[in-house]
Parts: sequence; structure tokens; C-alpha cells
Amino acid sequence: MSFFKLTIRDVPLDHQTVLVRTDYNVPLATDGTISDDFRIRASLPTLHYLLDRGCKIVIISHLGRPDGRDSALSLEPVALRLAQLLRRDVRFVDDTIGDRVYQAIKRAPKVSITVLQNLRYYVDEEADSHEFAKKIAKATAARYFVQDGFGVVHRAHASTHAITLCIPSVAGFLLEHEYTIITGVMESPKRPLVAVMGGAKVSDKIAVIQRFVKVADKIIIGGAMANTFLAYKGISVGASKVEEGQRDVLDSIYAAARDKVGDKVDNLIILPVDLAVAPSLSIDSQRRVVKVGNLESDDIALDIGDISIERVAKEVNKALSVVWNGPLGYSEIPAFAHSSARLALVLATQPKTTSIIGGGDTADFVLKWDSKGGRSFTHVSTGGGASLELMAGDKLPGVESLLDAPRQIEYTNSNNHKQYI
Repeated sequence: MSFFKLTIRDVPLDHQTVLVRTDYNVPLATDGTISDDFRIRASLPTLHYLLDRGCKIVIISHLGRPDGRDSALSLEPVALRLAQLLRRDVRFVDDTIGDRVYQAIKRAPKVSITVLQNLRYYVDEEADSHEFAKKIAKATAARYFVQDGFGVVHRAHASTHAITLCIPSVAGFLLEHEYTIITGVMESPKRPLVAVMGGAKVSDKIAVIQRFVKVADKIIIGGAMANTFLAYKGISVGASKVEEGQRDVLDSIYAAARDKVGDKVDNLIILPVDLAVAPSLSIDSQRRVVKVGNLESDDIALDIGDISIERVAKEVNKALSVVWNGPLGYSEIPAFAHSSARLALVLATQPKTTSIIGGGDTADFVLKWDSKGGRSFTHVSTGGGASLELMAGDKLPGVESLLDAPRQIEYTNSNNHKQYI
């Protein structure tokens, strides 16, 4: 898939001051240290490119949901980790706007990186304030804005939308790669295409499931979401979590599936036939596998069962494209991570298959599971909500507001060959 926006390759940014929006919303351990630097590492190709072109780089990002200036959510530890990864000095300024920022950037070396403080210390960030964006632009004196925070481009915030009204704005390598690979697998996948959908809520993934009914060859449902599908079919799931108010949604999903495959709906939307259950959600809970429909009143379904795991492995083994979004069980507890671990293993040992791992909990799981830091898969997304909305075919405000790439015009030459200008 070709990208429809200008990127850092397309503009004369050599020796310029460049403002880069990254997504450094990384998980923190209880002692405040970074427990997973995947999103920081994902930003390095763009930063290396800019450094190689003599740029003065200024990075803005958010971390968590602070209520005002919360020192526990400062980006200073992120700046320190970035310095370790780059093996070079990274400056940190404990502010995002104002003269203090302006003077720090003015004094910074011509080829350097400065990280500014958490954008969400300011309520104007999430309000998509044009005035706040103008203050960022003035304080940084940036010649170009580079959007490389894929995990935030589904939101119209000051650092994703309003800032693009103030500074010429292009995409970084991470954003370009995320967009093209996810759009590519949804619009022109190698087939068979299998979608594996897990997690807790159907409501979080309605639009994605509806699109997969149209484009996928198989849709495998797991996680707590499977309980809602099973309950919809009139099957008792004991004390398991079931999302209420989804009957009309599931009616529409199954109606669309019937329009596509007739009476073979259960071969398109594959539900578990057995479940791993326990009487409580506890690290000490023992895994017990029962057939669907045979759960006791106090049983809580926390994973799919052994027969269902084998069915998942069989379907994925036949696939040439797999999109996985949402763990298949309560993977925080090892006893109920069996299905997610088995799926990860199948994908990691199947190089012929294009494997796209959705962000959020799915990415967190595979990054902990994979000794290669996610490289066992074709692509591990840095964006949870952004990847879901892109898979659903929605427009992303933080992408749409970037400068358009010149359109290619197709024509047929005198030799009857297609060419582009």
C-alpha cells in the first residue's frame, strides 16, 4: 500500500529544528521505572534519520492521565531511557511551552534531542486547543512537525490536530509503516485471512468485527467476548462475565455473516466449544476444562479449552494472513494464558504467514512472551485504539491533517502499458 501523506523523506528538513510527536505512553513499574520500552524503541528509526540529517529534534509526548503536574508521570525517565537506547545525550525540559522551553532549545546543539514535559499536564492538550498548539510552535520555533505517535492519531488533540495548523506537518517512519501494513492487510490480504478477536468487550470492537465479516475468511472469537457470543446463542456460561445490551449488535453481525455465507455462519464466526474455568479470578485458581454448556453456576470462563485451542491452531496453520486483536484468555494469570501462548507460538513458527498483532493488551502479551522483542511476528502495533479504528476503516484525525502526498495519476502509454505520474 502506498502512503497518501508526505513523510520525512519528502521535505527539506536538513539542519532544521523539527518537532516530533511520539507515543511514549509506556508502562511504569511500581518504583516508577519503565517496565517496557517497546514504544520508545519503535521511534528510533525516525530519530536516527533526523539526526543523520543534522536536525535539532524536539520531542513531545504524553504519559498516563495526570491530574495537573503529577511528578509520578514525568517524561524525565523516558528521556533517560531514550538516551541509553540512542547512546547519546538527550536533554529534558520540565515544561512544554513558554520562554524556558524556547531558551533551552535555542541553546541546544544544532544536532541534538530535547524531550519536553508531559503534554497532559495541560488540559488544553486533550481539548485540541489551537492556542496551546501555537504556544508549542512558538516555544520550539520548529520548521517542521513530524507525527510519529501512531498510538494517538485516532484522537483530535492539540499535538495531533491543532499543531498541524501551525507548522508544516508530515509523517514519520513508524506512522507510515503502521498505516500501510494495517491498511494493506485489510484491503488486499494474502488469503486465507483469519481474524482472531479476544478481549473483554464486544462494544469496543463492533466496527472491526463488522468489517472482518466482510473481508476475513474466518473470524475466531475468544476471551471474555466469547461469553457474550455464547450467551447470545442461549448457552449458559455460569458466572462468567457477559456484556449486556449487545443483542442488536450481534443480530446485525450474524445477519451480515448469513448474507455472506448462508447457513455456514458457524464456519465463518468460530466460537469455542470448551472453556477453561475456575470459581474465582485468582493467581492460585486451578484450570478446569469443561464443554460449552456444561458450566456450573459458579464457574467463571477464563480461557478457551483444549479442543478449542487445537481448532484455533488448525485454522491459523492454514492462513496466509492473521490479524490478532485481544488475548484469548485472562493471560495475566499463567494458568489461563494457554491459548494466547499457543497462538503466539503458531504464528512465531509460521514465517509464511503475515501476522499483525493489534496494540494494547495483545501487544503487551506477545512482547512478554517473545524472547525476540516482537520480531517473531510480521508486525506488532504500538497503537491499541488507533489500530482498531484503522482496521474498521475509520479516518484518523492525526493522519488526515498531515500534508497530502502528490496523487499518482494512472495512464496507458503508446505500448498499452500502465504508467503513473
